Amino acid sequence: MAVITRRALAPIGAGLLAAPALAQGWPAGTIRIVVGFPPGGSTDAVSRLLAPHLQAAFGQPVVVENRPGASGNLAAAAIARGPTDGSQWLVVFDTHAVNPALIPNPGFDARRDLAPILLIGTAPNLINVHRDRPWRSMQEVVAAARARPDTITFGTIGNGSLAHLLMVLAQRNGDFRLVHVPYRGGGPLATAAMAGETDLAVATGTIFVPHFQQGVLRPVAVSSRERSRLRPEVPTLAEAGIPGVDARAFWGVLCAAGVPRPIQQRMEAALREAIALPPVQQRLTEVMGIELALAGPEEFGRFLEEQMETWARVVRENDIRPD
Repeated sequence: MAVITRRALAPIGAGLLAAPALAQGWPAGTIRIVVGFPPGGSTDAVSRLLAPHLQAAFGQPVVVENRPGASGNLAAAAIARGPTDGSQWLVVFDTHAVNPALIPNPGFDARRDLAPILLIGTAPNLINVHRDRPWRSMQEVVAAARARPDTITFGTIGNGSLAHLLMVLAQRNGDFRLVHVPYRGGGPLATAAMAGETDLAVATGTIFVPHFQQGVLRPVAVSSRERSRLRPEVPTLAEAGIPGVDARAFWGVLCAAGVPRPIQQRMEAALREAIALPPVQQRLTEVMGIELALAGPEEFGRFLEEQMETWARVVRENDIRPD
């Protein structure tokens, strides 16, 4: 997906932010950006990167609030059942598209009760080997797993996460067996990966930047159909002999479905303006490895529907259960 420049967005964003009609009904006081994972993960990092720029645009406090639990479902439920005045917004990760199939009674309807605002971007997951382990490639990992099934461990941000599901597919399509170790978010996974608690760590490169810099982890495969632009030296799973896996994480912003459309539009415009700032765009793309999408409500809604259908099928076919 192409990177969008600030110059291209400025007329649209400035018009939306300045329109008096859009300002009517905008909430007073603090605006909360709710994240469904602990501090240290990618959703938290994206939210804290954008928050000060949103605060400047609105002229009022914007705070990031972490409400971890149930792979982001607790935060999503709180937003879905919360105020509809635009004082609370939700930043989601790929687990948002899996939870409807994974959690029997989520307490809300993800399609009906939440409104998509902006799909920020996507990124492939990286399958990483800790430096203390002997494997130098995904082929070596697979060979070791076939020789000793259910002995090699891999950590993810949680049961039912995209990383978990793609590894379920990889094991089925590649005929090998690993042991899944779920953590409760990117922060805990990053800490565990640094300590070598698991043989493999699977997530987007967003949370592993220090690990790569210090040589703690070495990526052996990416989960997308094509090689990563930021790590072109890392082969895809298909190149490693494991076909049929094409999975990308995503980051997006939603709100309660009852939030008036003019308020939704004002937030969308402010988000686009913030992301168009060169330092923000550079950090999202070059540091965090996110390929910008900047898809608005309709396109983001279609994207979510496709993701929910795809991963619900994987959950059903493999009888995956929540933690």
